[in-house]
Amino acid sequence: MQLKTLLPATALAVLLPAVAFAQDAETPAAVPTDVVFILNSLLFIVGGFLVFWMAAGFAMLEAGLVRSKNVTMQLTKNMGLFSLAAIFYYLIGYNLMYPLGNWTIGSDDDGSGLIGAFGVAVLEAVGVTADAADDYGYASTGSDFFFQLMFCAATASIVSGALAERIKLWPFLIFTIVLTGIIYPIQASWKWGGGFLDAMGFLDFAGSTVVHSVGGWAALTGAIILGPRLGKYKDGRVNPMPGSNLALATLGTFILWMGWFGFNGGSQLAMGSVGDVADVSRIFSNTNAAAAGGAIAALILTQVMYRKPDLTMILNGALAGLVSITAEPLTPTLGVATLIGAVGGVIVVFAVPMLDKFKIDDVVGAIPVHLIAGIWGTIAVVFTNGDASLGTQLYSILVVGIFVVVTSGVLWYILKLVMGIRVSEENEINGLDTTELGMEAYPDFSKG
Repeated sequence: MQLKTLLPATALAVLLPAVAFAQDAETPAAVPTDVVFILNSLLFIVGGFLVFWMAAGFAMLEAGLVRSKNVTMQLTKNMGLFSLAAIFYYLIGYNLMYPLGNWTIGSDDDGSGLIGAFGVAVLEAVGVTADAADDYGYASTGSDFFFQLMFCAATASIVSGALAERIKLWPFLIFTIVLTGIIYPIQASWKWGGGFLDAMGFLDFAGSTVVHSVGGWAALTGAIILGPRLGKYKDGRVNPMPGSNLALATLGTFILWMGWFGFNGGSQLAMGSVGDVADVSRIFSNTNAAAAGGAIAALILTQVMYRKPDLTMILNGALAGLVSITAEPLTPTLGVATLIGAVGGVIVVFAVPMLDKFKIDDVVGAIPVHLIAGIWGTIAVVFTNGDASLGTQLYSILVVGIFVVVTSGVLWYILKLVMGIRVSEENEINGLDTTELGMEAYPDFSKG
């Protein structure tokens, strides 16, 4: 999703008749620079709307998959994390992620960009004219900031679900500040900001690694340090803890599915030519195909393995398919995109019980969906994109993984020592809604 140098664009006469009629009938009409600027900015804004809607999807998915005594806490966390991401991405993250050559450590010149620039994000002046297209050259800074912020917030949402039902609110929100303001932007700059991984040829179109595996690594580290929920693993058995509302979880999944069209489609980063618009539509189609592949793979596999389909696996299978296609949603055919997504669905079905064997408690399945399927999707780029190198893809996965595990692990431990990150046993048993938020207890309909 790194911003590209704008090439001369063309458009069909039916799209821009006023321009086309001024040209020779046999010569494609050149789109004025300001029109390209407008169209690219519009793509970012519309894509950002859709990715913003994913915040609702994460909130509904998590609310549906936790027990009723913890629903309000999950909703509170999602409101808090999104709002904090917006503030700290503005204060620190945006320029760290997109230094535009002004690296604090490293340089664009030799491909060694490591730490970006420090400073608040600054938008264009009010009421800019068409000259802004020449000054800024690509799209409005406001549209780009809005679009990129949504990706940053999504990373924190991944962590929220995995650590549900036993983490304190304020340590989680402090972690969110550092994740969205520093950890996520630094590693994202290595690819999308033109840093050293980008110089090596690492390919990650919309963030299977840059967004999803980062959230997954942070969630995995937190889940290990935090420990499982009380009673989840007892006497060598895994005790199911059904969610409060699978209808709500299903709604959340469909909202995320819809938002993913903006996530992947907007990452084309250009809408100023016929080719760009055709590519966006191709990305939409492949994204949808991968989600369907993941859902059906989980549906069939749970029927075969457990003799009954498992809705939660199917929901996460669809999401894993979406994560899997995110690293390269443009180059596959529809059939290959479906297969890439189907592998993501298979990953979920096998990874969820694997985590249970290691007593890693992931309430919503975020680690299989975002981390393991994210790794798979990053590797799968080599199957359809001839510019991808398997060695570079694996190296980049490893570098990002080590960075996030070390930084998030240190932060989780500091928070644990300074203020504690886990609620008391009594509070966990009674539910976080009453003990952490003071809400009245609601009946737990998941118990029948």
